[in-house]
Amino acid sequence: MRVVATAGHVDHGKSSLVLALTGTDPDRFEEEKRRGLTIDLGFAHTALPSGEGVSFVDVPGHVRFLRNMLAGVGAVDTCVFVVAATEGWKPQSEEHLRILEVLGLRTGVIALTKIDLVDDEWRELALLDVVDHVAGTFLADAEVVPVSAHTGAGLDELRGALDRLVASTPAAVDRGRARLWIDRSFAARGSGTVVTGTLTGGSLAVDDTVVIEPGARTARIRSIQTLGTTVERIGPGNRVALNLVGVGHDEVGRGDAVVAPGRWVVTDRFDARLDVLAGLDHDVSRRGAHVAYVGSREIPVRLRVLGPAAIAPGTSAPVRVHLASPVPLVLGDRFVLRESGRDETIGGGVVLDVSPVLPASKAAPDGSLDRIVAERGWVEVDELELLTGERREPNLGRWVVAPQALDATRADVRAQLEAAGAEGLDLARLDDRSRAALDGLDDVVVAAGRARLADLVDPYADHPFVDEVAAGRFTPPDPTIDRGVLRELVRRGALVERDGIVFHPDAVAAAGVVAARLLAAAPGGFTIAEFRDAIGATRKHALPLLNELDARGVTRRRDDVRIGGPRLPAV
Repeated sequence: MRVVATAGHVDHGKSSLVLALTGTDPDRFEEEKRRGLTIDLGFAHTALPSGEGVSFVDVPGHVRFLRNMLAGVGAVDTCVFVVAATEGWKPQSEEHLRILEVLGLRTGVIALTKIDLVDDEWRELALLDVVDHVAGTFLADAEVVPVSAHTGAGLDELRGALDRLVASTPAAVDRGRARLWIDRSFAARGSGTVVTGTLTGGSLAVDDTVVIEPGARTARIRSIQTLGTTVERIGPGNRVALNLVGVGHDEVGRGDAVVAPGRWVVTDRFDARLDVLAGLDHDVSRRGAHVAYVGSREIPVRLRVLGPAAIAPGTSAPVRVHLASPVPLVLGDRFVLRESGRDETIGGGVVLDVSPVLPASKAAPDGSLDRIVAERGWVEVDELELLTGERREPNLGRWVVAPQALDATRADVRAQLEAAGAEGLDLARLDDRSRAALDGLDDVVVAAGRARLADLVDPYADHPFVDEVAAGRFTPPDPTIDRGVLRELVRRGALVERDGIVFHPDAVAAAGVVAARLLAAAPGGFTIAEFRDAIGATRKHALPLLNELDARGVTRRRDDVRIGGPRLPAV
């Protein structure tokens, strides 16, 4: 399925052409039919000779309804550009062409309409006029098809041109991040809220939970229709009607977006490249009442030109756009910018950063992932995908890290290691990024929860007091070393302290074997005295040992005896 916009000057026959191609009148309102003037968006669909389906979004041509036109072209694949042979190229033709161009359209077909009302010579002049005006634009190589919606002349040729156009237009890509800009919202009898739009970026299915932005309103999809057919699942690139549960039709409207939860950055500012139309008669600066058109939404904005003070007609420059209301955006989204005071389209462009982190005075966005990473230093891969729409493999842990940021973090970790000296740096003092950066330092030794430079001798390794405690076995000597040193030896697991008595880990393990043997001989349990006698120690040492065994699950206390615990060793 492809979504095709009609575009062109008012009264050049766009709606009549759609009716002739599809059998559906896209003018939905009585006023439109009475005045013969498209006021709002119209929709129709048909199958081409190849069997490929195509949906038309018929947009108004009159300048007074330009905002409605803009709401309809934000998510289309290509266009049928309509010029009447009776009138030729008109001002609105030029404005529609430039809008489609700044929105990123790269293909289209031109319909030269109303040929039944002119003679052959006039038709040829009109055709040459159109070719001259589209020279140097994305329609420069487009097929031009003379057609009459009234007599049917050229309709088959136009269908063939549309088939060729659709075949050459890339299919929509499913990136797993659905977004549907709403262009209509209404209450269907017996069904509740229905919204329509063109689905991009991902698929939706019945019973999916979706979020409506702005406002983070949650809803569930009750049913899905496309081209009048009910489906269980729909992919990107299709005109879609969603029946939503959990939100009233008066709570959503044109300009809102239905998105997959957790897959979008909803932002009230972005950096972009602004392309100013060459036909403008003045520079573009931050001064003026600007309005941006993003998807189907019209938003008042404040503009900040990054770098130069103003942008000359026919040139481009980076800008920062501050939005009056937040929208879900991703790198590469397109927008149109108008100046409401002058009531003119001044240009449009492409989003380069949906969540800029640098102040405007230092920002130099270019849309590259490397720059986005460099400006942030460390970016988790999931966050980077939200910002850019692209998945990149992490180069350290769960992050994509800029080389300069990684070097700085490693330098900081090294400084902390040098300050810690031979005792080493407690890893608990490092954050996740510093611990990840530590892995890349080859001259560092990590042991017992501490890191130290490899050329420094660990003062706690092979400590003589550990050997003294080991030699004492079940009756170790009282501590004769500094309390801080003892705490570190216990923390490292070189010694075990229980109730003020210090044991070697081997002695605790051996005590567990003794307990197992006592229980093998007397399954009902053993007393402290029996355990004391078995290890040849006094109660001073026997009771702390038993308490340690209890704490480890080797034994359990039941009244005055010890019974086996879940970790009792086999004997």
